[in-house]
Amino acid sequence: MGAVVAIAPTPVAVAEPAPPFEVVASGLLNPRGLTFGPDGTLYVAEAGVGGPGPCQPGPEGGEVCFGATGGVTAISPGVQRRVLDNMPSIAGEGGFGAAGPHDVGTRGPQLFASIGLGGNLAFRAGFGSAASLLGHLVRANGNTTRFRSVADLAAFEEQNDPDGAGPDSNPYGMAVNGGRVIVADAGGNDLLSVRTSGVIDVEAVFPDRLFPLPFPPFTEVPTQAVPTGVTIGPDGAAYVGQLTGFPFPVGGARVYRVANGQTTVYASGFTNIIDVAFGPDGTLYVLEFATNSLLDPDSPGALWAVAPDGSKDLVASEGLVAPGGVAVDADGQVFVTNFSVTPFGQVVIVPT
Repeated sequence: MGAVVAIAPTPVAVAEPAPPFEVVASGLLNPRGLTFGPDGTLYVAEAGVGGPGPCQPGPEGGEVCFGATGGVTAISPGVQRRVLDNMPSIAGEGGFGAAGPHDVGTRGPQLFASIGLGGNLAFRAGFGSAASLLGHLVRANGNTTRFRSVADLAAFEEQNDPDGAGPDSNPYGMAVNGGRVIVADAGGNDLLSVRTSGVIDVEAVFPDRLFPLPFPPFTEVPTQAVPTGVTIGPDGAAYVGQLTGFPFPVGGARVYRVANGQTTVYASGFTNIIDVAFGPDGTLYVLEFATNSLLDPDSPGALWAVAPDGSKDLVASEGLVAPGGVAVDADGQVFVTNFSVTPFGQVVIVPT
């Protein structure tokens, strides 16, 4: 089977970031990716908290239940409001570690959102017809709160299985690039380009790499790429961060550059990347979900700055608890979703 994003739904006891973070939104339901609209409004994808069901065993163990609790929230100075609501969501007990709207993008007045799944079509069908938009890219036009499917990415994975590992789809990070939307399928280990007509093209497939187990017998095992964050660079190329699959090797995550059918390594030496974003000066911000590896339940996240010359600096780690998305405004301020696998998530400004 293809990889899923293995972000453990571990309850977090305290929902206060360490100073000097400034909280600009709170009470968010599993907030993940975020982006700025053309008018400067910040949009945040909320994966929701699942709901009353149907329920079935989840891909990471335990039972997960469906509910229409996902959405997209708009944030402007002093205002926080849901602009898309009643979107599909699946989550375990307490609403932790949800899959639902994972990222959001804009094109003019249009909003796009990638909706996760973490399984195949049979898994989706187990939640009933109300859950049919899990695994889709969706779009809302203008000021309407209605959204509709652009493309069924999970069905594409089922029919094509680009990585050959068995059908498993979990649409995650996305970026609007002209007339296309670029989506990282964390389950399918590939990067997809979706036209407005719904036609899907494969931009890249990320192969397994070998890493040693961190415990005896320390043998090397195939490790899936699990692409997560996507951003479009100043050069028009797609830059993709990878979470990596088990054993979640420290330093094993990379940022790939994908352009004109070629995939190259842009930056390396990271651990469990969850999102990436460029600043106006060409700095690439790389957000790690767990800087000490997902095998460490107490690991903080981390935010790194990669300069155009390739040098990298740690921006922040303490106070980043299971961060899920990063975006940079026109002034270079960096915004991060914090506590992203909880029903009490936040958006914070991280000083750089």
